[in-house]
Amino acid sequence: MSPGFQGRRRSSGPALPPGQYLTEDFPVLSAGPTPRVPVDTWEFVLSTETGTEFRWTWDEMAGLPQENLTVDIHCVTHWTKLGTSWQGVSLDTLLDGLDTTARYALAHSYGGYTTNLPLDDLRGGRAWLVHTYEGGPLPAEHGGPARLLVPHLYFWKSAKWVRGIRLLVDDHPGFWETAGYHDYGDPWREQRYAGD
Repeated sequence: MSPGFQGRRRSSGPALPPGQYLTEDFPVLSAGPTPRVPVDTWEFVLSTETGTEFRWTWDEMAGLPQENLTVDIHCVTHWTKLGTSWQGVSLDTLLDGLDTTARYALAHSYGGYTTNLPLDDLRGGRAWLVHTYEGGPLPAEHGGPARLLVPHLYFWKSAKWVRGIRLLVDDHPGFWETAGYHDYGDPWREQRYAGD
């Protein structure tokens, strides 16, 4: 090694996915107006590929086993927020014992938003139906009363105001995917747009 050569300077900060910057804020980004969904009329519907439906009211969802989790979230618009705290129901709980040949899922939101995911990305402790953020009820502007949380993918996959998930044999792109966003959305591989 040449005298004085010390290599590339390393950041002392946290490791972020490529192209991301750290934020302390929680920016509000939505594809449309914020729906206001009262918890007394809220329901979540899981539909299988055969059309069988499983439904939970707000109280029924609240009665399921709850998990507290702290995760980092990454938005396709380049911000990352570290150590966010949530409470909700694991999708493993909702999918437990379900007999399905589906390989994909399409999340549906109040307000009409949709996003697609491989079913495997909703299993194995990787996705939740969350209703609490930082110890309080999830604010409407961040997807309350409940949103999908899939923190290992870009945040557009964590559908706000989620009202259900439809299981599918074949993949069907959602709102942003039909507009040119990447079908999968892995922040560590910078899968922002189709072709990335």
